[in-house]
Amino acid sequence: MGKLDGRVVLITGAARGQGAEEARLFVAEGARVVLADVLDELGEAVAKELGDAARYVRLDVTDEAGWTAAADFAVAEFGKLDGLINNAGILAFNPIEKTTAEEYLRVVMVNQVGVFLGLRACLPRIREAGRGTVVNTASVDGFAGMPWLASYVSTKFAVRGLTRVAALEAGPDIRVNCVCPGGVHTPMVASLMPPDADPDAGYRGIPLKRVGTAAEVAKAALFLTSDDSSYCTGADFVVDGGALAGVHFG
Repeated sequence: MGKLDGRVVLITGAARGQGAEEARLFVAEGARVVLADVLDELGEAVAKELGDAARYVRLDVTDEAGWTAAADFAVAEFGKLDGLINNAGILAFNPIEKTTAEEYLRVVMVNQVGVFLGLRACLPRIREAGRGTVVNTASVDGFAGMPWLASYVSTKFAVRGLTRVAALEAGPDIRVNCVCPGGVHTPMVASLMPPDADPDAGYRGIPLKRVGTAAEVAKAALFLTSDDSSYCTGADFVVDGGALAGVHFG
């Protein structure tokens, strides 16, 4: 018996990194998953790897009509939708004085508005299934500032607040929680680093002295999606190696 037997879960940003690991783990635990992304080739490859329990759908999370189509696709393929992982996100490094409004809003549209549109499209369908869960992906950067990440930090604070509002509105049948990773070595992060960089180098000052993995974040998402977290809603679940315990990076 898996922890997600019979569940149907839509996961955004699922072509690689945290989203792909969540899809793999959820299928291993008995779920059927719809992987949503704009990276079609990678997303289709992960869905093929997972077999009959997975489908891929193209979704730009900033597109309202795309969200409706993706949610309808999940129901058409698997008969219902009772879980959502709002995982898609982007980064942009720039000091505030050099950040254009266009750059700032691009991050807001993906990281913040994308979560809102996902909630609006999927909550009614999850309610139709009888009960379910939503996991929004924020960050430890949604608790404290980080230089050169004004747009990203702003959106992650917003996702934490949106999670609380959704939990209040969706309960008792739908639980809405927030997973808040610290540093995680994913393809998106790796693309911003020199090829020979040590991914752990910037994390020696935290208690666990290393960067996190996508698989570790996926396990937190599994907990929040399964009945193991049956009395948890409107909460932040931090997966950061102890970074927020008061130890500085370095």
